[in-house]
Order: sequence, then structure tokens, then C-alpha cells
Amino acid sequence: MPAREEIPSTLRRSSKEAQETWIKAHDSAVESYGEGRRAHQTAYSALKHKYEKLGDRWMPKQRKGPSDEQAKRGAGQPEMPTSGGVDEKASKKHLYDRARELDISGRSKMTKSQLVDALRGESGRETKRARS
Repeated sequence: MPAREEIPSTLRRSSKEAQETWIKAHDSAVESYGEGRRAHQTAYSALKHKYEKLGDRWMPKQRKGPSDEQAKRGAGQPEMPTSGGVDEKASKKHLYDRARELDISGRSKMTKSQLVDALRGESGRETKRARS
């Protein structure tokens, strides 16, 4: 079972509730599938039902449910591209507001798909900066 030090760094910077969601799902998946990639995928899928990635941490979502098709399908299915924790099913206004929080330039002219891509990219950069 994972110790708190073993959870992903983006979760260490997130709320205790987000951490507990990931840990409980991971522990349950380890019991079912064993340690490894599938357990991590299952934990992230559970996390993405309640949280979305914003910058270098996970924040509560406005609505519960899977954030992308891979989270909807769950672990153990053929892999599909993910949105990296960005809730691609959120409204364009919500995505725009998140882009404003991260000060993403050009956001007012972006389509919903472009906002998802920009948020995913910026979250990746923020995570990389936080880890170094």
C-alpha cells in the first residue's frame, strides 16, 4: 500500500481529500490487479471524476464525472489519449476561467478544444517547474 511519500508530486501539492481519493482507489486497485501501471491508471481515473488538474495541483471540479474518454472507460481498456487532468467536458466558460487563472495568453480567441490543449500544456509546464 502506498505511503504518502509515494503519491505523485501533483497530489502532494493538492488537498488532503484529493490525496485520499487517489490513495483509496490505488490501494483497492493494487488488491485487485497488483502494483503497477493499471493500479495507477485506476487511481487517476477515480481522481478525474472529482478533480481537475490546474497548474501543478488538482482542484475540485464543478461537476462530478469523468473528465475525458479514457477516464470514462477506466483502466484495463485499450488506452486512449487523455486530457492530462483537464476537464474537457467542462463548459467553454469554465475552461476560459481556468485559462485566465493560469494567465494563458490568447485565451479569448481560443476554441474549446484549443483551451483544453492550452490548459494541458500549461499544467505540464507548471508541474515540471514545481518538480525542479
